[in-house]
Amino acid sequence: MKKQETKFELARDIERYLAALSKLYAQEGKRQLQEIIVNAQIRVHEEWSYDNWDGGVWGHALFLVVPDAIFLNCVKQKDDIQNQIKEDINKLHNVRSEFIDAVFVEMDIPGDTEWRQDSGLILAGKHNVSPDAAKRIWRDGGFRLFLSHKAAVKKETAELRDRLELFGFSCFVAHEDIHPTHAWQDEIENALTSMDGFVALMTQDFHDSDWTDQEVGYALARGVPIIAVRLGMDPYGFIGKFQAISTGWQHAALDITKVLIKRDRVFSAYVDALRQCPSWDGANILAKVLPGIDKLSATQVDELVNAYNETSEFRGGWGFNGSGPGIYGPGLVHYLNLYSDRKFKFAASGLIEVAR
Repeated sequence: MKKQETKFELARDIERYLAALSKLYAQEGKRQLQEIIVNAQIRVHEEWSYDNWDGGVWGHALFLVVPDAIFLNCVKQKDDIQNQIKEDINKLHNVRSEFIDAVFVEMDIPGDTEWRQDSGLILAGKHNVSPDAAKRIWRDGGFRLFLSHKAAVKKETAELRDRLELFGFSCFVAHEDIHPTHAWQDEIENALTSMDGFVALMTQDFHDSDWTDQEVGYALARGVPIIAVRLGMDPYGFIGKFQAISTGWQHAALDITKVLIKRDRVFSAYVDALRQCPSWDGANILAKVLPGIDKLSATQVDELVNAYNETSEFRGGWGFNGSGPGIYGPGLVHYLNLYSDRKFKFAASGLIEVAR
């Protein structure tokens, strides 16, 4: 029989046999195996092997591409699981001259079929953000903040975004409202799915938007840090239990940073911002965060010292070098000595060193 004329019944009806196998595993209480085949995206490699005995016997390879959570849960037993599924599906079918010769469990995204839905074992859908979309939305390396706002204050919000970026944040600001296109909605969802934190800019009409409350709900479901900024309206509903800031547009960036700086990832982004400090004036603005720091690990102390000693624009800020304490504060050494077991000092070279 020529290859192009061969019709493989087992490969054609693989979904039907997997559905039967799902029921078998359900009856036997083999939840992990059922979860794998229920959530898998199926691919069959026909004619994986061939034996010319008795007119020809064809073996096919079955690929089960599963969500990462399932794959990582079974990866240590993957060989045993693959062999078990192969043996069981070969017991179920009665297709002559065909069999499943190999099963491969791989990691990817789930497929959608009715019998998977009926099983009740489908994992909750997860919106995946492509690398291209993430690169388009976020600046590399910054702590990702979604700024939820009304369209009426999009100019002020854009200016706030620029000020926050100095402190090491990457911010998303949506510039359209009312009747967004489908592509706009996808971009909003991409940002909400990949954000690290959420800021609700609560102007007087914040609640009137069709979108802001939905964005708040998404942030609550994600469990990311949430800050409500009072700009004419008090926090309400579920968001009322999260930390709120009473401030104005001009000082909001600093006040948001002081709240979030206690988080390790924000602190790391802040140190990166110090290394990329554009000017002495920029350093003086960055130094205003120091009073908001209430503790430092030994590693964080070293990060600050190294960043200071390696970055001239950082060192030139009076708020860090302590040369203008009456206006710019006591300087970085003061805070290092406040929160570290080691004691530091400014050397004659202007660098920070351990005090002997």
